[in-house]
Amino acid sequence: MVLRFSARLGIKSVFAANRPIPGLTKTATMEVCPAGEGEADKRIVELAGPEDLVITRDLPLAEQLVEAGITVLDDRGRTFTKENIRALRSLRDFTVGLAENGLDYERVPSYGKKELNDLANSLDRELSRLMKRHHPSK
Repeated sequence: MVLRFSARLGIKSVFAANRPIPGLTKTATMEVCPAGEGEADKRIVELAGPEDLVITRDLPLAEQLVEAGITVLDDRGRTFTKENIRALRSLRDFTVGLAENGLDYERVPSYGKKELNDLANSLDRELSRLMKRHHPSK
């Protein structure tokens, strides 16, 4: 989906991970990061700027990016903001603590058509907003 939006709008997309992602198009580049805890996150933080949109489900990374003024979505289309990120991070830290202590917690439901549609709608909305703000002539 990201590649389709990127091609349709003529914008560059950058993927960061510790291994290559196959099937990237001309509008996409790959940042292969060193193996290790948080290496891809560090690279994303280095690369991202106010004109960018980042998609991640990693709440600590999302919090860093939001605090830096970067637009962040999760893979279900939820927009992270300065108003909601701290509460979401607190809930995440609590559930991780429960799991680390052997207590089960409610998992995120499966990913289906609704979630994919929500992501598409959020991508469209946020990319349009960013393009109007940073490239008013487009």
